Amino acid sequence: MTVRSGDPDLARVTGEEFARYFRLLAARVEKAATAVPEDRLWAKPFPFGNSLGHLVLHLTGNLNHYVGALVVGTGYVRNRDHEFVDPANDPRHEILARFREAVDMVIRTVESQDEAGFATTVQAQEPIRTRLGLFLVCAAHLNNHIGQMSYLVQALESSTNEPPVW
Repeated sequence: MTVRSGDPDLARVTGEEFARYFRLLAARVEKAATAVPEDRLWAKPFPFGNSLGHLVLHLTGNLNHYVGALVVGTGYVRNRDHEFVDPANDPRHEILARFREAVDMVIRTVESQDEAGFATTVQAQEPIRTRLGLFLVCAAHLNNHIGQMSYLVQALESSTNEPPVW
């Protein structure tokens, strides 16, 4: 994609770049969640912290709340604390399907924003003030937990076989 000099559609470029980055992040979450045997997905290798499964639930809830409920208006009601302790231990394919649905919703949303959409004010999210900022924080949040997931994969004696990124 080339932006013509003098005629940049910054909103379109921003939406496309965010969509591309969310796809990359989602693929990395899936790699981590599928790197361990199914029976280890909910294991906590340390007395502190989370399991890979609970992190997938947390990331799904985060996207459904911040983009789904606050931007799209889906009506999603988040129970953040439950994301870390949900005892259901649903099968990997189910939690990843819900995660993919959340990511697809985010991608459709960022790609649909125009300049006014990205600049739309969001309430009670200080220091974030706009949808653009909200999308940025959601991407950063995903990336942060991918690092945590990478550590968990290694602690569970598995590997994503992913070369270092960045």
